[in-house]
Amino acid sequence: MYRSEPAPLPEPLPFPVADSHTHLDLVDVFGSEEERPTPAPDAPEVLARLAEAEAVGVARVVQVGTDVASSRWAAEAAADPRVLAAAALHPNEAPQLDDLDGALSEIDALAALPRVAALGETGLDYFRTDESGRAAQQRSFRAHIEIAKRRGKTLVIHDRDAHEDVLSILDEEGAPDRVVLHCFSGDFAFAKECARRGFFMSFAGNVTFKNAQHLRDAASVAPAELVLVETDAPFMAPIPVRGYRNHPALTNYTARFLADYLERDLEAWCERLWRNTEAAFGPW
Repeated sequence: MYRSEPAPLPEPLPFPVADSHTHLDLVDVFGSEEERPTPAPDAPEVLARLAEAEAVGVARVVQVGTDVASSRWAAEAAADPRVLAAAALHPNEAPQLDDLDGALSEIDALAALPRVAALGETGLDYFRTDESGRAAQQRSFRAHIEIAKRRGKTLVIHDRDAHEDVLSILDEEGAPDRVVLHCFSGDFAFAKECARRGFFMSFAGNVTFKNAQHLRDAASVAPAELVLVETDAPFMAPIPVRGYRNHPALTNYTARFLADYLERDLEAWCERLWRNTEAAFGPW
């Protein structure tokens, strides 16, 4: 359960960064994270969240879809100049669909829109989907790779307990020019493999958790030009606000943590993160 009061906000960053992966449609203003959004993308609550993030140096966000409805909402939200959209079927969504091909066709149409910068979040999740659903996940993942390459879009990957298969499918299909491993969950060795392929690694609030030394080891070996930061809001708020519902402003804490852990000058590090996010998704 999340704490009911809002998380305390950090001091503004010396140079702005971007939240490379968020779900504004699931943040607390819309109720529980299981609900789909009902207000218009320019609802005052959304604008307030974006303004709150800007005030602490999180100037841009990538709003990420997980099914057709939320991907369509993300595309509409990207009318705001602070927002880029990503559209996809989440890997746990794919095995549940009666018409996977029809849903993929709708995602393909959204991917043609100029402010839909990425296909995501797609990928593989062997934690929540057992072997009976993995064929559908893999088929969906391969289809998203094809769309990303054909449309010239970034590919945003959800990878949970599936590192080997994620890499093997990308190698088989041929990866798009820009690949982001969202909420990076691998270790030192996996980070080296991703770096060798030129994939971006996006670190969420869980890199700050006490039991996440493997993520910090991964961050230490990830080339600076391939590191991104994100919230994956409303989940996994970073230390020191763990237990609160996450939202884009709290990306600030993760950027600060990594700068400290990696012994980087904070302003230079934030500037590096900004350039990386534009390299991954294009300019806002």
